[in-house]
This record gives sequence, structure tokens and C-alpha cells, in this order.
Amino acid sequence: MNPPDHKTPDLHRRRSIRLKEYDYSQSGAYFITICTHQREHLFGEIVDGEMILNEFGQIAHEEWHKTALIRNEIESGEFVIMPNHIHGIVIIHEPVGAYRDTTVRAYGHTPLPTPNPATFESPSKTLGAMVRGFKSAVTTRVNQKRGNPHRPVWQRNYWEHIIRDEKDLYNAQAYILNNPAQWENDDYHSRGTT
Repeated sequence: MNPPDHKTPDLHRRRSIRLKEYDYSQSGAYFITICTHQREHLFGEIVDGEMILNEFGQIAHEEWHKTALIRNEIESGEFVIMPNHIHGIVIIHEPVGAYRDTTVRAYGHTPLPTPNPATFESPSKTLGAMVRGFKSAVTTRVNQKRGNPHRPVWQRNYWEHIIRDEKDLYNAQAYILNNPAQWENDDYHSRGTT
């Protein structure tokens, strides 16, 4: 098989699955799904409709909770860690005192302060930044345990749904809470490896 033609720039562009021109830092609720690399059953197993976390699942659980602690704009709603994916509701709040430039749709910080590790606040307030930070923290800790710093933990990207109203929120919460009991019928169940 020949390597791809590097002279064709369109061939290498990754297609974004995000809504064009949607500001993923704006206040709102999002239902997200993050999958493990090759849908590997990495975080534990389902026993009698209940998720039993292994040591890697515990790491993912801890890091999910830390996300809301280190990012003032983030609130974690319902979430579930499954053997090979995570479903969660993430709520982004606009921090008190922040202002919006509606033209560029970004938080204003002039100038950006030098981060203090004890009070670090992420300069990027987007859903994508939150997911990247979570995935990175889990990857680092899991791979320390595995003794392999370069082994992939996550599949590239994540799936997201913008929660539009109370009914949509209720449906997402119910789906998350019932996910372990529905594992045998879950699309991700048969695709993963153990």
C-alpha cells in the first residue's frame, strides 16, 4: 500500500463533528460521550446491571470529579463510567465578572495572568478544553499504572449533544442512569475488547 499523497492538503484535513459557528464556551448543558481506544473494556465490567469499576475506572471517576473542582465554569451533572466509554452531562456557567465580546465569542482576560499551579485556571473555557484536560489526566495516570506512557487510552474526539430544554435534560439523565442495566443492548457492548 502506498503512503497518502502529502501534496494533496484536502486529503489530510480532519472533518470536524462540531456545529459550525457554535460557541462551545457559552453557558449551557451538554451530553457527552467519550470512548476508549478501539472500544477496549478498560474501566471495569457490568455485573447484574451494575458497573463495577476497576483501578482504571476509579481513576476516570476521580478525574471526572476533579474537572469541576479545577474549572470554575464547569458543573458536572449525571455521569456514568462504562467498561469502554463514559457518558456525562457537563454544564458550563459563565464565571462571575467575566465579560463576553459577542463578536469573537470569547472570555476577556487582559492580560492573561501567569498560571499559579495552586490556583490554576484554564485559559480556554470550552467544552473541548474540558474534555481534552480530562482525557489527558486519565491517560497520564492510567499509563503510569500500566508502565507505558505512549499507549492510547481514548479514541480521538468525543460525541456531544447540546441539551436544549428540560425534557432533553431529563432524557439524557435517564439514559445515563439506565446505561449499566442496558449494557447487553448497548451499541458499545459488542464492539469492545477485554
